[in-house]
Amino acid sequence: MLLLRGVNTATNAACCALFAVRDDIQQNLFDGGECGEDVHESLRLTFHDAIGFSLTKNVGGGADGSISIFSDIETKFHANNGIDEIVKEQRPFIATHNITAGDFIQFTGAIGVSNCPGAPQLEYFLGRSSATAPAADLTVPEPFDTVDSILARFSDAGFTTAEVVALLTSHTIAAADLVDPTIPGTPFDSTPKRFDTQFFVETQLRGTLFPGYVLLYPSSLESPLMGEMRLQSDSELARDSRTACLWQANVNQQAHMTSNFAAAMAKLAVVGQDKAAMVDCPELIPVPPPFTGSATLPAGIIQSDVEQACATTPFPTLATDPGPVTSVAPVPPS
Repeated sequence: MLLLRGVNTATNAACCALFAVRDDIQQNLFDGGECGEDVHESLRLTFHDAIGFSLTKNVGGGADGSISIFSDIETKFHANNGIDEIVKEQRPFIATHNITAGDFIQFTGAIGVSNCPGAPQLEYFLGRSSATAPAADLTVPEPFDTVDSILARFSDAGFTTAEVVALLTSHTIAAADLVDPTIPGTPFDSTPKRFDTQFFVETQLRGTLFPGYVLLYPSSLESPLMGEMRLQSDSELARDSRTACLWQANVNQQAHMTSNFAAAMAKLAVVGQDKAAMVDCPELIPVPPPFTGSATLPAGIIQSDVEQACATTPFPTLATDPGPVTSVAPVPPS
């Protein structure tokens, strides 16, 4: 066990330099350890960098930092719309700490998730080779892609259908700025600062909208909750026969959801890399704050508002939040 500044310990000396990186990003990127917009965007960046990889077309280096190194190319891809902001925010940290872009992107995502109550403690391996070329366009799935297209794209990057659903757990702390640019910061569930199963509950609700909700982008705004966005891809994955039961299995099953997410993220974080040549740095990622509550139906919603899609298992019976129907608040910008 190695000692660093009398405070932090690491099992491998190569990990020691990351304590300073962790402290810097927690204080100066994540506002002292908040589960806020920069955490959401940093987690999104881990995916957009790593998924640019193909097992069949010999393109992309996976989790190699190409989205940062070749940002002038990759941030112009349609699927990466808006991701240039977090790329720019992260760039000074990468330069200051002399860390590769690939290592920094995955490290920052894991640290950020640790700020969110209910999240799993993600693993982190150090030692990604740096990108030598940009990822190919059309390798990042988009919200309006079909289920067939999404599953095929993930499969080509080495992910199973179950792992697709597990990775989409990230939407429990996500919000959209540019799917509909008129309503930036619109969350995908009613608890975007908490890593809980509400996302899997609320995507399964019938899409009847409250009066007065103006639809500029109808296919992405089917949530019955005012102020909440439902991506078309999430809605369809929640109802497709290949994924509906996997989706529903997360409802009110916090441990199941978080363990599957952690396993899928461990795989995503080293796509295209030689994990055997990397260094395990388990002490660097803090243990997230716990969440011990239960999933609920939002106020004004009843069990019959759930659109049952899993053919083999009934949707769990949930309590309904008390009080009048309220609007979900937008996620404030950083």
